[in-house]
Amino acid sequence: MTSPRVLLVVATLGQRPEFLRQTLDSIRSQGVETDVVIVAPLSSETVQQASKEYGIPVLADPGSLPGAINLGAGELKDHHDYINWLNDDDLLEPGSLLATMKALDENPQVVVAYGACRYIDPDGRELWVSKAGKWATRVLGWGPDLIPQPGMLVRSDAWRTVGGLDESFKLAFDLDLLLKLKKVGPFTDVGQIVSSFRWHPDSLTVDDRNTNIAESERAKRAALSNTAKKFKWMWEAPVRVATRFAANEVQRRAKKLLAN
Repeated sequence: MTSPRVLLVVATLGQRPEFLRQTLDSIRSQGVETDVVIVAPLSSETVQQASKEYGIPVLADPGSLPGAINLGAGELKDHHDYINWLNDDDLLEPGSLLATMKALDENPQVVVAYGACRYIDPDGRELWVSKAGKWATRVLGWGPDLIPQPGMLVRSDAWRTVGGLDESFKLAFDLDLLLKLKKVGPFTDVGQIVSSFRWHPDSLTVDDRNTNIAESERAKRAALSNTAKKFKWMWEAPVRVATRFAANEVQRRAKKLLAN
C-alpha cells in the first residue's frame, strides 16, 4: 500500500459541526488516499468526535488561522507531494483532487493547480460560480485575487521553498503565498469546478474589508520589483475602489439570492 501523496489541513474552531462533517466527507469521497490533520481547540467536543469518527489527528489551535495552517503543514512528510488547507465550511467538488493532482503530475514545472469555485449559501444552494481561468494568474500581481484557494493544490517542495504562510497577515495570507509561489514556478487552471466556498453574507465586516485591502496591497508591494514599485500609484487607487465596489456588489447579490 502506497503512502498518501496529499496532505490537507482542516482549520476549525469546532463551532459548526454540520459544516465540518460535510468538509471531511468531501475529502473522504475524493477517491484519493489523503492524509488529513485537523487544527482546532482541543476542548471542542465536536472536533474530538470528528477525530474519532474519521480517524483524523487533532493539533491544538495556536490562536490564528495562518498559524493553524502552518502548524498542520508541519506534518508534511517526504511522501506528501502536494498540500493545501480547507476551512470547516469549504468543500471539495467530486474529482477535485484527481484533476489537480493530474495537472501537477503531468507538468513538473507547475507549482499550483487550481480551478473554478462554486459559491454556496449556508444551506448548500448554489449562488454563482467564480471562474477566472488563466486570467487569474495574469492579474494576480496588481489586481484582485481570483484564484480560489479551497480547491487549489500546491507542490510541497514549493511550499517549503517559500516557507509556508506569513503569519503577520490576518486575512491576505493566501494572496501573499500565491505571489511568492508565482516566483517559484507557473500555475495551471484545470478547467473545471474543484471546490465550493460557503458564503456567509454578514461574515465580512467593513473593518475586515479594509484590512483585507490594506494587507493585499502590502503583499503585492512586497512582490514588486524596485522599478515597478515606483509606479504602483497608477493602479493601487483604481484597484482599491474597484475592490470595494465588487465586495459591496457581491454582498448585495448574495443577500438578494438568499432572500428569494
